Amino acid sequence: MIDQVKIGNFLKELRKENGKTQEEIAEMFGVSSRSVSRWENGNTMPDLGILVELADFYNVEIREIIDGERKSEIMEKEEKETLLKIADYVDKQKKQAIIRAAVLFSLEMLCCGFTIASAILVLNSKGQISAGYAVVPMFLTFVCSIALVINAKDYVGKIQKQ
Repeated sequence: MIDQVKIGNFLKELRKENGKTQEEIAEMFGVSSRSVSRWENGNTMPDLGILVELADFYNVEIREIIDGERKSEIMEKEEKETLLKIADYVDKQKKQAIIRAAVLFSLEMLCCGFTIASAILVLNSKGQISAGYAVVPMFLTFVCSIALVINAKDYVGKIQKQ
């Protein structure tokens, strides 16, 4: 929520830092000195175009004027720390997804090997071993394949949200 009084006090502070009077600011920006007074008292806000010009003149960001205070070094440090934490979190998520994918792929290949071995065993047994022995590893291969696809879809979904 915008605090017009805080913004007004900040504009007054900026004007005084620059050694200007309300009349001088009014003349520079093509408004009445009464308008400048209303801004500084928090009764009204400058138009957006004038707000941009004020930010440029006082060498501050528009966000600083709207916040009614200078962006502090502490704030910049906190923002950097937050961004670094987010980057670390994303890296951890990426590593976890890669590990899950590698484990699932390895399990899938292992199950594939068992499926092939079971099928060969059933075929060479000339009917003595039931085909059911090949179904279990085949089913596990299918489950691992689905898990691998879900893992990839989940990871891509997280990337798209970011």
